[in-house]
Amino acid sequence: MLPIARSKPQRSFAIHIALLGAIFLSSALQIAHAQEESRDPRAIVRPRRVFPPVEITGPDEVIRIDTDLVLVDVTVTDQSGLPVRGLRATDFKIYDDGEERPIAFFNVERREGGMRPVAVVFALDVSGSMRVDEMARLQRALELFSRCMAGRPFTYAVISFGMKVKLLQNFTNDVQKLDRVFAMLTRDVNGLSTHAYDAVDDAIRLLVRHAPRTQRGIPVKRAVVLVTDGFPVGDTVSPQTVIERANAAEVSVYTVTLPSYSRFLSAAAMQAPLPTPLDVSGLAEMTGGSNFYATENDFEPLFRALAEDVTSSYVLAFYPPEERRRDGRFHPIRIEGPSGLHLRQSRAGYKFDPASKRLVQ
Repeated sequence: MLPIARSKPQRSFAIHIALLGAIFLSSALQIAHAQEESRDPRAIVRPRRVFPPVEITGPDEVIRIDTDLVLVDVTVTDQSGLPVRGLRATDFKIYDDGEERPIAFFNVERREGGMRPVAVVFALDVSGSMRVDEMARLQRALELFSRCMAGRPFTYAVISFGMKVKLLQNFTNDVQKLDRVFAMLTRDVNGLSTHAYDAVDDAIRLLVRHAPRTQRGIPVKRAVVLVTDGFPVGDTVSPQTVIERANAAEVSVYTVTLPSYSRFLSAAAMQAPLPTPLDVSGLAEMTGGSNFYATENDFEPLFRALAEDVTSSYVLAFYPPEERRRDGRFHPIRIEGPSGLHLRQSRAGYKFDPASKRLVQ
């Protein structure tokens, strides 16, 4: 029988079939080789992550907060001490051990939307050193603070302290509940101690247990607002321990020092606030917070400024090099911004904590 002559289309089809078969065989060999390597744990290499700067502007954009990401809250103020808004990721630089790192995440609150969630614990001094008139003005100022926070995702808790720390209200977003708690504040006339650091320590613990780190993909601003006369007495925990725990929990501490701390001073000496033990401890500065001084009869302007400060911070984050994430050493962080502005950062550095398996202060 004579061989059947194939037409050109038939020869072309046969060639295509042969090529497809070769490609399939090559792919099968590659897959088999990859599966063989996956059985050997030494062949598993964690891929290098590259994170370009990200600017979060709304609730639909999310970030996965993992154990290797180092978050830093940064508050920027001008020469007058007023918060500066509207800066961009390109306005900042992050230095880790003196080496610049790429910004993996950047969050800034805008007035027109995308408000950052806030979780605040009020720690209120009710010791015998507090004056009755101060307590009344404080109640009105606290109510103003809660109204300033209206319209944003928030949750508050309230504790009081004197000789003992008491939880008056667990976390709630019901403003009426807060107002009722503030209205029922009473001074402990027999209280001879002011356990301010113990109160902040309990507040941090409360935030860690009940306040989420993120909400709708946005990092929650976690803060303690400590209102006192500025003279802690009888604490069982040291200021340095409280600062370390605040940094580890990413909590900023804001202190409000009431005028009773200077009631025995002359009028001339009261023109400028005197340093208190709280100031000297660095509790606010070393956690990214700030100190406020109530030198006027009306506390409301101060608490309005406090609300502005609490909600005006930027969030920057970066991934340290792989070799530094588990070495157990402390690595300092420095944030730089536009010249002429003052920056406060919530943490001075990071190190690996074996207990929590996280990078902490």
